[in-house]
Amino acid sequence: MKINGIDYRSVWWEEGRLMMIDQNQLPFHFATLGFTDYRQVAKAIVEMTVRGAPAIGATGAFAMALAAQSAPDEGFRHYLRSAFEELKATRPTAIDLINGLEEVYESTIKFIPNLAHARKVAILSAREFAERSVMECRQIGQMGLPLIKDGSRILTHCNAGALATVDWGTALAPLRAARQKQREIFVYVDETRPRLQGARLTAWELEQEGIPHAIIADSAAGYYFYKKEIDLVITGADRICLNGDIANKIGTYEKAVLAHAHGIPFYVAAPLSTFDFGCSKGEDIPIEIRSQSEVKQIGDCQLANPGSEALNPAFDITPARYITGIITPKGIFPAADAARLIQE
Repeated sequence: MKINGIDYRSVWWEEGRLMMIDQNQLPFHFATLGFTDYRQVAKAIVEMTVRGAPAIGATGAFAMALAAQSAPDEGFRHYLRSAFEELKATRPTAIDLINGLEEVYESTIKFIPNLAHARKVAILSAREFAERSVMECRQIGQMGLPLIKDGSRILTHCNAGALATVDWGTALAPLRAARQKQREIFVYVDETRPRLQGARLTAWELEQEGIPHAIIADSAAGYYFYKKEIDLVITGADRICLNGDIANKIGTYEKAVLAHAHGIPFYVAAPLSTFDFGCSKGEDIPIEIRSQSEVKQIGDCQLANPGSEALNPAFDITPARYITGIITPKGIFPAADAARLIQE
């Protein structure tokens, strides 16, 4: 992704450290952070310094590599397993995190008792996981490109750009590809309450890439559907089930229902690491409930009645019947068939 004209990734490995863009400071300040301890990384995931399913998958993989470097020789496996469980608990909904942790853990323990080699393998495995994510997101852009016609008006929800992955993005990857082909497009950017990932992050990414866009309130999407000013919807996903149901940022379900009601195509873009082949249907996905303070305040600014309780589910479930297709690195598939076709 371009940031002030310079190529960056959201997370990367550099001289024995995990580096990441501090997304909590965007769009007002650009800063990067370095981590040498997996516990620091766990805290960063919880606090959403890094967020987005593929991005936290790669972050988890690199955090396991950090754990392997600091694990004592005596009890190496136990230390890694403890790190695995601690990192897994940080964000329960996105399956990419578990997939990243498992890949590095399983690769590393194969080389016990040669611990020097096991530590090197942990880093190599994490890097491979991240590079595969970059490749798959780029392929998503190419697969989704035919959907983006010249003059297309696209609605997005949350942030499914390069910041939410390692690079390229999921929902934004076809838009980047279309821009490279000089296609004229316009993007409606849902603000995405309560953390405003659309207003803060997606809008910032689109500005950096020079893609025309406008931020809208979450509740304004229906108006633009009614006005026939939206041609298609593309979102990311945090988990995709065997039956094609998906979990994504809260507010995705209502956009899918609106699109269905107005006959507008609704696509989900995701790398292979977002598929959970052990999860049958949406009802089986654990939904993260976050602090009510995210709803009632922004920073030190109080937004709501102090004495009222707020509910804050971070994700919702969109049934497969509302999804026109899932854009994957291997092609665009009907939601109900996507998991089967990918495995085949």
